[in-house]
Parts: sequence; C-alpha cells; structure tokens
Amino acid sequence: MAIRKIVHYGTPSLREPSKEVHKVSKKITELVRDLMDTMYAQNGVGLAAPQIGENVRVFVIDVSTGNEPLNPMVFINPKIIKKSGAVKSNEGCLSFPEAYTDVKRYKNIMVKALNEHGKPFVLEAKDGSLLARAIQHENDHLDGVLFIDHCINRFETEEVLKKHNLPSLDPDLLVDEKELEEEIAKND
Repeated sequence: MAIRKIVHYGTPSLREPSKEVHKVSKKITELVRDLMDTMYAQNGVGLAAPQIGENVRVFVIDVSTGNEPLNPMVFINPKIIKKSGAVKSNEGCLSFPEAYTDVKRYKNIMVKALNEHGKPFVLEAKDGSLLARAIQHENDHLDGVLFIDHCINRFETEEVLKKHNLPSLDPDLLVDEKELEEEIAKND
C-alpha cells in the first residue's frame, strides 16, 4: 500500500493501450491498493493504472460524496458492453491538475469486468450519473484516450490547457462522436 506519483498529461505512457490482466495476482492486488490510496490522497473520483505508470487494464472508482461511507469499486479488464443516450459533462483528471473542460459522454452504460478477487460482474450506470461518466473516463485511460479527446469545444479546451501550462491538444486524437454531438445539441 503506497501513494504513487501520478503522471501528467504529456507523459507518453498515458497514450499507450494497456495490456489485459491474465491473473489477479498479488502484484495486481497491490496495484489496486496503491490506486485506491493514491486516488483518496488526491481526492479523486477514479484512477486508472496508466496514470501511475502501469499500463495494465485496471482502474478504481469511488463516487461517494459528503458523509456517505466510502464505496470503492475495482474494475479489472473492463469492457463497456452497452451504451446509449448522450450527456454534456464538465470533467477534469488527476493527470491534468486544475484543468476542466466540457466533454461528450454516453448517458447510460453497462460494463462488465472482474473485481479485485477476479470474480466477474456486470454494472449498469444510468442518467449521466457521476458513476456512468467516471467509468467511461477511466476506461478510456486503458485505451490511451484522454478526456480532452471528447471535448465539446476544442478551442476552449486549448485555452484551458494553455492556462495550466499543459501540452496542446492533438486534433488527430479527437474522438469522432457525431451521434453524441447531435443528441447533446438537441437537448441544449
């Protein structure tokens, strides 16, 4: 159990796809604990293994707020198996200290994964909840995709990055999400 250093935007490993976990070994269990300790130490909602320099398909989330008891969730080898609807979300990321921008996300998702004991589970998150958005955000990290790649306004996002002395957006990495854009435009 340790608080690990979070790598910041611009670190090449954040753009690399992560490897599947073949066995929930002692090393993976320790990684999960480190992710939890680091996430809580930074007051984060989620943290993916690539954010601490480990390119394996593992992330943790805890969307509890205020006086709610902690509710840590572990996702190993997650796959989003269903998605629908669209929602506009203002997001940040522990790898982008202090930088927030509006992004497009699916409103409803279903994910299947393994828990910290290697047991499979399926979880549904609906209505654009923080959980639904956090799962998408952290799952993206495992594919080398970052929240800024889903930005609604790339020019505003560029300004935010510049203001926080972060590297520029790469327009070639922006995710084409016409159906989400259209649905968000309808609801605005």
